[in-house]
Amino acid sequence: MSATGAAAEAEPEEPKAERPYMPGYGIQGPDEGSGLLPWSWAVERLRAARNFWVCTVRPDGRPHAMPVWGAWSGEALLFSSAVPSRKMVNLRANPQVVVTTEEAENPVVIEGRAEILTDTEDLQRFIDLVNSKYATRYRVDFLDPEVNATVAVRPQSVFGLRQGDFTGSPTRWSFTT
Repeated sequence: MSATGAAAEAEPEEPKAERPYMPGYGIQGPDEGSGLLPWSWAVERLRAARNFWVCTVRPDGRPHAMPVWGAWSGEALLFSSAVPSRKMVNLRANPQVVVTTEEAENPVVIEGRAEILTDTEDLQRFIDLVNSKYATRYRVDFLDPEVNATVAVRPQSVFGLRQGDFTGSPTRWSFTT
């Protein structure tokens, strides 16, 4: 079974949490303020976010950002986009990507690598997640890989912080790849 299929229902092993390097901001130690945030805090926001910002780099180095609907699969943020879209052209040239939740007050920022999914089980899993989350009735043929690319962004690191505790909550989670 593929990595994002039904076997991926459970969250993977807890990633390593630490304070991010943020010189000049007065960030407290990991045991100060509210301390390091639990991974479950980030997952809750990834599951609840309605929109995500996908940030890619054009082949000439210029940045590109665009909002998308997305769904957290338990190990990757999944979204779809038209095959000829700017974000897909960029991701085919450079799969390194940043995806953020739309909420700036309690942000979750994923730095990862995009993978285009074509396996039928992966596509069906994404459709099931999207239909459940957004109350849509898409069929899996909506994700015809010739027309609509389905992307999994697997985190390499994730950053989050809580509103109201800017210096005592920043957390970076690191994933082994």
